[in-house]
Amino acid sequence: MPTAGNARSSLLVQLSPSRNAKLSFTVQLVLTLFWLAWATMLLVSENPTDDQNYLYYIFFGLAVVFLGYVILQNTSVFGVQSYIEVTQEYIVQKNGVFRTKMITAIPDIESVHVSPMALRITQRDGNKVYLDLKQIRKKRDIEKVKSRIRDLSRQHNFDVTEANLA
Repeated sequence: MPTAGNARSSLLVQLSPSRNAKLSFTVQLVLTLFWLAWATMLLVSENPTDDQNYLYYIFFGLAVVFLGYVILQNTSVFGVQSYIEVTQEYIVQKNGVFRTKMITAIPDIESVHVSPMALRITQRDGNKVYLDLKQIRKKRDIEKVKSRIRDLSRQHNFDVTEANLA
């Protein structure tokens, strides 16, 4: 049965989805702004009585929607959308607005392997969960997550192994 915790019992660390994207946020933004400028130019320069003018409006609308998607996915303008949260009862990883949360209950954890930029969680039923820490913006936050996991291991009796940094 989950117990009500206070703000100090929860650790919320913001992720940067653009760090693992094939194109960086800046490149995505520049390409989207170019697309938007091109669509605007088509709308302004074409004759409004043209039969295919509605395609330019669709092209422009898609550019605006994609610009919203890029901004929503990569910035915290609309709040924190990508995060790792560690509480007394669970660990949650959310990688963006349109992605599902990965929830791992603390009592279900058998062991955690801590490497410099990742956590590999093995659950009691044999499932393995991989938490990528490369997306965390600050090294201090990475250490907070790792120390929180170590503290929880002492409270909930699961094994924590560390990677050798040789």
